[in-house]
Amino acid sequence: MQPIQLFDLASRQAEWLTIRQQVVAGNIANANTPKFRAKDVTPFDAVLDRSDIAMARTNPAHLSGNDFSDSGDIDVKDAALDQEIGIQESGNTVGLAEELSKSGDIKRQYDLNTSLVSSFNRMMLMTVRK
Repeated sequence: MQPIQLFDLASRQAEWLTIRQQVVAGNIANANTPKFRAKDVTPFDAVLDRSDIAMARTNPAHLSGNDFSDSGDIDVKDAALDQEIGIQESGNTVGLAEELSKSGDIKRQYDLNTSLVSSFNRMMLMTVRK
């Protein structure tokens, strides 16, 4: 029996979402701190590319797989400069509207992740019962 990688993938995304939420919360908390530079994390696609979770290609029409290495680091880096607000007089680069939007997106991704794992778990339990 092959291992089910959906749970590994969901766990990895939950870890990434946790770190991203911490970074976004830090940005919001420092919105009025002079010379504070907004931060963000590497996109989940990049984290997934560096993880040991390989996606299966079951049809030639599907996207081809990548070579995955063992390092799955989630990097925190300076965020791209928000073109709407730019650099404020205090030297701060945090845009509250953008950060709150990121926070809402993180919540939606958490909800989707949880729903998928819950549905898959129910499906697995139904097959075991029969």
